[in-house]
Amino acid sequence: MANRSHLPVYPMSRDNTHMKNILGWAFCLCLMPFGTVVTAEPEAAIEALKPYTATYKTKARGMSITLDRELKSSGNGGYTLTNGAKIMVAGFHEVSTFDVEASQIIPKSYVYQGTGLINRRREVHFTPDSDVIRSLYKKTWYELPYQKGTLDRMSQQEQMRLTLINDSSPKHDVEIRVADGKRVKDYKLAFIGEETLQTDLGPAQTLHFERLHSDPERKSHIWLVPAWDYLMVRTTHLEDGSETEVLLTSATIDGEPIGT
Repeated sequence: MANRSHLPVYPMSRDNTHMKNILGWAFCLCLMPFGTVVTAEPEAAIEALKPYTATYKTKARGMSITLDRELKSSGNGGYTLTNGAKIMVAGFHEVSTFDVEASQIIPKSYVYQGTGLINRRREVHFTPDSDVIRSLYKKTWYELPYQKGTLDRMSQQEQMRLTLINDSSPKHDVEIRVADGKRVKDYKLAFIGEETLQTDLGPAQTLHFERLHSDPERKSHIWLVPAWDYLMVRTTHLEDGSETEVLLTSATIDGEPIGT
């Protein structure tokens, strides 16, 4: 039987247009431990998150879209993660701020701003020692219940990287939790196996996970590269008979280019 970690991806959007689906789903997957924190083995030093930049590509209705993501460190345990894309009259920009204590991300805030055809705003705010998360969704504020390990739609992916970097055996199923919109949601990811992918940065040995949906017509997959600090190298999402693929095209980790 596969091991199962209680670890929060972010949920797949059911926006009304194909463009919204692509932009909203570009960085959908992330994991994080909730309940217990996964750390390195005893006596092993905990590895910290390294700043990085990553550029991804996808297509919508024959048009190429570039998505840019960057993690910056303040040098005192604080981080800022930004992500964004723009195509024609649609785009988005999102920012997540958080602290890191040992191998645990402590979320602070998340802000999403859509522009043009997807002009909307979302916010999620975490207050220290509070059991309530404040979330802005469709111009209405909600109070969501906080449980240890709950993250926002962006910091969750960094928790995944931090956890897997410090996990001596990351090849297992995971459960995920994220505060998004007007609810806190739990999901499951099944570990499929190791795969070698041919990428724009050369061949990459990956770990492949599948997001399990209640709707059998929806399928979501993610591929992570252990040698590249578990950066996402590929995701695919099938919905309404249409598949979206997002691919890594360039990246730096701690200022150094990765790949060939």
